[in-house]
Amino acid sequence: MQPSSSHHRDVTASPKPRIDRRQLIAGALTAPLAVAAMAPGAGAVEESAPPRRGNRIAVSTYSYWRYRDDSKLTIEQCIDLAAETGFDGVEILHVQMEDESNAALQRIKQRAFRSGLDLCGFSTHQSFVYPDAAKREENVRHTIHCIELAYALGIPTIRVNTGRWGTSKDFDTLMANKGIEPRLDGYSDDDGFAWVREGLEKCLPTAEKCGVVLGLENHWGLGRTAAGVLRLIREIDSPWLRATLDTGNFLEDQYEQYEQLAPEAVFVQAKTYFGGGTWYTLEIDYDRVANILAGVNYQGYISLEFEGQESHETAIPKSLETLRKAFA
Repeated sequence: MQPSSSHHRDVTASPKPRIDRRQLIAGALTAPLAVAAMAPGAGAVEESAPPRRGNRIAVSTYSYWRYRDDSKLTIEQCIDLAAETGFDGVEILHVQMEDESNAALQRIKQRAFRSGLDLCGFSTHQSFVYPDAAKREENVRHTIHCIELAYALGIPTIRVNTGRWGTSKDFDTLMANKGIEPRLDGYSDDDGFAWVREGLEKCLPTAEKCGVVLGLENHWGLGRTAAGVLRLIREIDSPWLRATLDTGNFLEDQYEQYEQLAPEAVFVQAKTYFGGGTWYTLEIDYDRVANILAGVNYQGYISLEFEGQESHETAIPKSLETLRKAFA
C-alpha cells in the first residue's frame, strides 16, 4: 500500500526560516544608518535642532482707531480688518470699548475666533501716582475691573501703567519734554514708587485668580525708563507682574533699554511711523530688536501700534510686512 500524500515529503530538506516582522521593520529603519556609517569620513549621526518658531504678529485696535478722526472704528471692525490683512492676533484698546456687558464681550470673542485670530492683549490705562489715597484706590478698582474684562475675553495679559505726576499742561507739552515732568511739590520719586507698588500689589490677587499677567509698560511717568519698570517688578517680585515692552517709548539709549527690559517681557508693542509720527518719529531697526528678543528666548506676540500719519489702509499692511520679515 502506498503511503498517503500527507506523509510523502523530503525529510532531508531544511525548513525555511521564519521571518520575524519586528526584525524586518527594525532592519529597514537601521539600514540607512548603517550605510551612512560605512560612507567615507562618516562620524556619529548628528541630530539637528528644530528651527526656532517665528513670533506671531498682532495688531492693536489703537492702530485703526485714529484719535484725530471724526469717525471711530468699532472693535469688531478692527478685528475684520486685522483678519483681512493677515495678522495672527488682536490687542484691544480698553478705552475704545463702548459696551462692557458680558454679551458684548462674548460677541467680540466669537468674532475673533471665527476670523482665526487670538485676542492676545488688553491695553488699559491707570495711574497710582497720587498723594490722595482715595484716588489711588479708585485706580485699583479700575484695574481690577480691567483684569476681569480680560478674563471674560480670554485674554492672558493686560498692559498697565505706573502713572505720572500730572504736572504737564497737556500731553503735547509732555511729549515736547520727552516724557519728563516736574514732581509735585513736597514729594519724591520714592513716594511715587511706593504708591505704585501698593496699588499694583492690591491688584495681584485678582490677576492670579483670573490667570491674567499684568504687563507693566515703559510708558511715561515713573515707568518712562527700563530702570523704573524693573524697580517695581523686582520690589513686588510676583510672577503675575512682568513687563510690556514698547519699542516706541524709549527716547534715548533705546537698544540698551530694550536689552534691559527684554528678559521680563510677556508682551511687546511695536511702533511704526509711516508718514511721520504724531508727536515724534523713531528710527527702529526691527532686525536688531528681533535679535535682542531671540537672545532671551522671547516667543510671545509682537503687537503693532501704528502711530504714523499715513492712511492705515496702506501703512498697516506695510507695517505687517516689516514685522513679519524681522521676526520670521
